[in-house]
Amino acid sequence: MPTIDYIALDAEAVRASIEIAGTATTADLARPTPCRVWTLYGLLAHMATQHYGFAAASRGESDPAIWKLRDLGADPVKAYIESAEHVLDAFAQPGVADRTFTLAEFGPDASFPGSQAVSFHFIDYVVHSWDVAAALGITVTFTPETLEAAETVAEVVPAGDIRSAPGTPFAHDIPWSGPDPLDRILAHLGRNPNWPK
Repeated sequence: MPTIDYIALDAEAVRASIEIAGTATTADLARPTPCRVWTLYGLLAHMATQHYGFAAASRGESDPAIWKLRDLGADPVKAYIESAEHVLDAFAQPGVADRTFTLAEFGPDASFPGSQAVSFHFIDYVVHSWDVAAALGITVTFTPETLEAAETVAEVVPAGDIRSAPGTPFAHDIPWSGPDPLDRILAHLGRNPNWPK
């Protein structure tokens, strides 16, 4: 079975988020999003924080302060795009998939093989790209190969009571049987593909 290149897949998802976020105006930043309590500004701040956190982890850094929610300053869209470009550059460095990432947000001293850690980032940015698009009333598309890989990653995310724990990244899964793989991914990870209905 061929090895999945999560770095290339992640780059597609992150670039999609750049393209979509780049269309947002200042007025859009107050829009609600599918991410429960976050406005679009809050979602972009979360996404930027994650980019810097994962980039730092790819370099062997483990300071929990890196994961503190970031202020996006006077130009939040520009700040988001810079954060996305930062993680793209970090993940493009030689040997990233073979490194060990310490991901403080998963718990003290939580460490993962590089390829697995990048897969976590990848699934987040497939979903978060959709979140931003949904908030803006536009669509996002991915290649069939990307969605196939994303669905495989999504399926191993635990469901059940763990989704009720404080700080859990995903809401409870939603029963869904439609043919669209992106919709199935979203529903499994607690998003209503028909949001905001």
